[in-house]
Formats: sequence, structure tokens, C-alpha cells
Amino acid sequence: MKKLIVILFFISLGVVLFNNEEEIIIPNNAIRFRVIANSDSLGDQAEKMMIKESVEEKVYELIHGADNASEVRSIIKDNMDTIKDIVSDYQVPYQISYGNNYFPTKYYKGLTYPAGNYESLVITLGEGAGDNFWCVLFPPLCLLENSESDVSDVEYELYVKKLLEKF
Repeated sequence: MKKLIVILFFISLGVVLFNNEEEIIIPNNAIRFRVIANSDSLGDQAEKMMIKESVEEKVYELIHGADNASEVRSIIKDNMDTIKDIVSDYQVPYQISYGNNYFPTKYYKGLTYPAGNYESLVITLGEGAGDNFWCVLFPPLCLLENSESDVSDVEYELYVKKLLEKF
């Protein structure tokens, strides 16, 4: 029994010491996107998602082919009126902020996106007291999250790593 315990101890120690798994870190020059709902009511949450989808679709149309964060930043800043027009169509009170904004920690498909202040486009609807949607706009992880919801955590992590290496 002692031999078994000693063997299991050394196996466990080996796994801990020799685990070469890399931590995937979103680069500092990433640009995030967040939409904060007015409240947690079903209507406000549905409205948040409709606005998110409309803005996201237009922003990706605008930044398609951008090679770096600087280019994406310029495109977003140059098109703030277009983004405001999209949100205005929903006839709800809102605020839009582009700059350094606070984001809570997000866990998604095995990855941790740490809390902090990040360069971002933030749309706050009404009182901004509801659950929020957020993702990484550049590199384009928002689209990955939307289109890859049925892939495994491991597949998602590998794809994110590959995408981050590209940018």
C-alpha cells in the first residue's frame, strides 16, 4: 500500500511539474466590445442581443481585412456616427464609449479573460443595470464565439491560439 501511495505521489508530482500547457493571453492591443442591457428582464436582454448583433455585423463589415489594432481603432473612431445611428434605430436611451473601459472577468470555453480596463467599444442601454455581452472585437474573437458555439473547449482554445499568433 505504501508503494502505491509513493508511486501515485510521484506520478502526480510529475504531471504538475511537467505540464507544458501554455496560458493563452489576449494581447494588450486587443480591442473589446461590450453591450450592457438596461436590466435583466427578458425584453431588455433580447434588445441587448439585437443591438449587439446589428452593431457587430456593421463593425465587422467595416473592419474586414484590417491587419492591426491601429487600423481597427481608426475605422471604429471614424464610424462612430454610423454605430450611433444603428443603436438609435432601436429607440432606447443609450450611451456609447470608446476608450479604456472596465470589463469583468469572463470565462468562456476553457479560457479566462481577466478583469481590467481595456480599449473597447461599450454600449450601455438605459440604466445599464442588466447582464452584459462582451467579446474581443480585434483580433476577431467575437465572430469565433458566435460561429463556433458547438466546438469543444480544446478546439476553441487551439483556434484562439492560432488566431492570436496571426495578429
